[in-house]
Amino acid sequence: MTPTETVLAFQLAADRRDDAAFDLVAEDLVQHAAGPQGRAGLRQTLATLDHDLDHPTATIHRVVAEDDLVVVHLTLQGRHVASTMPLLAGLAPTGDSVAWDFIHIWRVADGSIVEHWACRDDVGLLAQVGGWPPSR
Repeated sequence: MTPTETVLAFQLAADRRDDAAFDLVAEDLVQHAAGPQGRAGLRQTLATLDHDLDHPTATIHRVVAEDDLVVVHLTLQGRHVASTMPLLAGLAPTGDSVAWDFIHIWRVADGSIVEHWACRDDVGLLAQVGGWPPSR
């Protein structure tokens, strides 16, 4: 598979909650974004998102690739039902639908995702659940 095919296969399997998604991730994944390290760390991060946003779905807007890097711009849509992730700590679940925009950069080597960077619209998510502007 090309790096793009690897990343998209991971994304599609993760969206289906298919554990095979993690077969495409290196055990020692380097997580440059916030979150725990390695394949187990990514699994934990996705489980927290799944829990807090009630099984969100991803809409991929664009994919840009060069050599071993794949950039994915997507929006997660879900429903705010819990606040266990650090970003939402202290906020009561609203039950409201939310949309959270991301740009992920994945590096693929030898058919496995080995590095990850992310840019997230955290303020946009917080505004949707009553966490922005911050209370004084």
